[in-house]
Amino acid sequence: MENCLFLSGKVLLLLILIPGSVLAGEGGFNDPERAGIGVTFGHSYDPSPTFGFLQITGILQYDYDRIWPHPAPEPLYFKVEASLGLADYHDNKRLMTSANMLAQYYISDKPGRFHPYLEAGIGLIYTDFNVEDQGLRFNFNPQAGIGCDFLTKKGNGYFANLRLHHLSNGNLYRDNRGNNSVLLQIGRWF
Repeated sequence: MENCLFLSGKVLLLLILIPGSVLAGEGGFNDPERAGIGVTFGHSYDPSPTFGFLQITGILQYDYDRIWPHPAPEPLYFKVEASLGLADYHDNKRLMTSANMLAQYYISDKPGRFHPYLEAGIGLIYTDFNVEDQGLRFNFNPQAGIGCDFLTKKGNGYFANLRLHHLSNGNLYRDNRGNNSVLLQIGRWF
């Protein structure tokens, strides 16, 4: 896991140095308000034995009204994430990848240097391992958390969030032992 952490740190440093204009488009309906890249660190707390995971996460953030055709509060955004990484399960490195969508609500509609938010959503996750009685490797992935953007003078900046993370198959299979984790995500907006 240490090698994976070191490699992820190098990738994140490289991505922080790439100009934002290379990664994020401008204008048009399909273009996001902004794009981000981050590192996601997680550790399960239920069931035992526990496992840790590390993922690189790409993020697109949209104004909520542009995606969903109904009125929404001004500080509400829609976020799409794709993550790829490894889990350290029983001292074996195993693939763990997910795609998620979240509603992100900024507590204040006037961003300052610190811009806290709440978020919650769901996605799909694949784990190249099963804990006892998990049933499936493809699962649903509801999560909720708190976070904060740390904005620069140009409006770009960094973010960090802390989430409760769950995976289970929603009773699509007879074995449905869920996994619960806490994760920390840090990264940069472009």
